[in-house]
Amino acid sequence: MFSDMFKRLSGADPAPVTETDARLALAALLVRAARTDGVYAPSEIDRIDRILAARYGLGPDAAADLRAEAEQTEADAPDTVRFTRAIKDAVPYDERIKVIEALWQVVLADGDRADPENALLRMTASLLGVNDVDSATARQRVQAAGN
Repeated sequence: MFSDMFKRLSGADPAPVTETDARLALAALLVRAARTDGVYAPSEIDRIDRILAARYGLGPDAAADLRAEAEQTEADAPDTVRFTRAIKDAVPYDERIKVIEALWQVVLADGDRADPENALLRMTASLLGVNDVDSATARQRVQAAGN
């Protein structure tokens, strides 16, 4: 499924991103954020499932299924750019800020904020077209909420 999305995004005349593609791209991006520091903690997995359930109105099993598909997609994906492109093409700016918040929730779920995670979030915000001020504010909201 994701290889089809890669083909659509990489073609000379890219097709519009579907809602299904955007969901999978977001889920895979959340997984990538969780795996960036080399530790894919149960707290991060739980946070991803809760974010997907809340964002898409999924039950626990459906959210876990989407995450499992995203884990494979993330492992197979050559880069982060394709995920962010799918999201940027399908999601308005205000919602992309919420994507950054969700990424910070995952990164901070294990109680550790590693340099590779910081670098990934900076790059991802830029690729999503989210400015530095909005990205920093999103992180501060997540930290203030206690993650």
